[in-house]
Amino acid sequence: MKTAISLPDRLYKAAEKTAKSLGLPRSQLFAKALQEFIDKHEAEDITAALNQLYSNESLTEEGPRKEAGDISIESLRQLTKNDTW
Repeated sequence: MKTAISLPDRLYKAAEKTAKSLGLPRSQLFAKALQEFIDKHEAEDITAALNQLYSNESLTEEGPRKEAGDISIESLRQLTKNDTW
């Protein structure tokens, strides 16, 4: 899919230089950078969900009780099903 974006001159020149040094087309550099940004923020969302789950006082060694909140082990499995770690 094609899209148009506006960039400050300095950022555009840096992207051109980086793409050239990596031997990538500029559009591929932008796609890789955007994917890394999205992956980072998705990981932060998963971390926040895990932190919420583990900080809940109703979590026991046997596993979460029914009143452990909205996050269940199954929902965490769904959130992390495509993670490579």
